[in-house]
Amino acid sequence: MKKVLIVLVLIFTSAFAANAQFGIVGGFTASKTGVDKSLAENTKFVSMYHAGIAYKFEIGSFFAIQPALTFQMKGANIDAIKDVNTAFTSLNAKSGFLELNLGLQLGPDLLIVRPYALLEPFIGYQVYDPDKESLSIAKSWDEAKNKFEVGFGVGAGVEIFDHVQLSVQWFMNFGKLYNGDKIKNVQELVGVKNFQGIKVTAGIFF
Repeated sequence: MKKVLIVLVLIFTSAFAANAQFGIVGGFTASKTGVDKSLAENTKFVSMYHAGIAYKFEIGSFFAIQPALTFQMKGANIDAIKDVNTAFTSLNAKSGFLELNLGLQLGPDLLIVRPYALLEPFIGYQVYDPDKESLSIAKSWDEAKNKFEVGFGVGAGVEIFDHVQLSVQWFMNFGKLYNGDKIKNVQELVGVKNFQGIKVTAGIFF
């Protein structure tokens, strides 16, 4: 029985490897955050970017798994913040995350093109903090930002000749942008939601 299991694992691994491709991915990210109207009147999208590497595993003719490791910049711009005990009345927060994405793709292989629906859960950790030296954000706000992220994206894409991909997705981080336990005298910012937005990604696979 043990030998049979070993053989099955080897067959499965070989089949996976035969249908695997390494890729380089990157593109445009537009993100924002949501707030309670009692806190601020206006939120704006911030144009950012993402780039990284991916590995695509095709399983049959309709399903593919595409994990990716990317550097993802996300931002949020909030104007006219009310009743906060600080001299700052606007927020332009940015964070650079190292993200691990698990792309689940479902769509038919039509030989030349493969259209697919996309579900992409992800986790990440902040590795770059441009707000640290910024004058547009209070130091206490920056220190209270949540560094760890969990979220998901949904969208659609198309693959051409098994080598070029283009996808569009809407993504959402769970939780709040700020940790209420770390905020001193600015408790109102606990009401700021986490990042959400749109990603346009292009990829080349070899």
